[in-house]
Amino acid sequence: MLNQSNLIVIFSCAGRTGNQLEHFLGGLAFAKSVNRTLVLPPFRTYRNVRFTEWFKFQPLTEFHRVVLAEDFMQYLAPEHWPPGQRIGFCWHPVTSNKKECHMKTGNPFGPFWDGFNIDFDQEQPYHISYYDSDISKWNDLYPVSRYPVLAMRGAPAPFPMIAADRPLQKYLVFSDRIREEADKYIEDHFSGQKFVGIHLRNGVDWENACVSAEGKSNYMASPQCMEDHPGMTLTKKINPTVISICLFYICLSFLLRLTRNKVIETKAQVVFVATDKLPFVSEIEDNLKDRNVRVFHADPWLPIIDMAILIESDHFIGNCISSFTSFVKRARDVQSKPSSFWGIS
Repeated sequence: MLNQSNLIVIFSCAGRTGNQLEHFLGGLAFAKSVNRTLVLPPFRTYRNVRFTEWFKFQPLTEFHRVVLAEDFMQYLAPEHWPPGQRIGFCWHPVTSNKKECHMKTGNPFGPFWDGFNIDFDQEQPYHISYYDSDISKWNDLYPVSRYPVLAMRGAPAPFPMIAADRPLQKYLVFSDRIREEADKYIEDHFSGQKFVGIHLRNGVDWENACVSAEGKSNYMASPQCMEDHPGMTLTKKINPTVISICLFYICLSFLLRLTRNKVIETKAQVVFVATDKLPFVSEIEDNLKDRNVRVFHADPWLPIIDMAILIESDHFIGNCISSFTSFVKRARDVQSKPSSFWGIS
């Protein structure tokens, strides 16, 4: 039987890579707060990616108890979470009358659970959260004697993640495979040279989001930069007389100017661009031709390779509301490396 040192939590993925990583860190904090062992979920791309393909197992044990999802299913689930006793949990507002969680409805949720041949016998919404005074209620409402496993549709944590959880980034250490691939790219293209890393978001999803974000004070991952500027609102406009955030479509002249400033400031010889659509390689090169700066855009098979490269830059410029940026920013903060955001001047 599971004892007080081996309580289990498992949760699913949510969103693209940056979002999944924020949810994971929130889930890690939650697991420790309720003293339950965290089942390390796979990440979801076009398939379930075993946690240790991207990150090392051991560093996480320095913070809390963890077990790989694959090991949990093979060695623990048959006894402690057998078919017929599998409850799926999801969050609904306290005012909601919904009784369903739709644990396997849609992509990535269906394929995620199917990757472990998991079906749910019951679904149970919950209404409490992990980051306020309700935390004490978890063990009262869901005692381990009755609920040895809490299988959740998503991490019981806010998005974007709260500032108090950001330092947990230090326990996410890249696997040797990811580290070697990023290092090889740097070695092959600009070994030993200083470089500025930039992250551009200009794909169609950001065009759609732009309509609803204008004028808001909190949107997606924006607290990572807006919390230092009380009263500031989001805008896609660039106003030289006030602090502002250029959200989705960086004015090209602004992009070139800020990149140039950071290249001069760091004496960089290289600019590395990570983007979901337009890298502006030729435009940046032309703007920096007097400084003989080269521009690279890897477009790797996994976005996390871009992240690993950006973390190593001498200066990083990111998108304030992007969780992709926030992963890079948190990792750089752990290493005391400088970063800045587009549109904040």
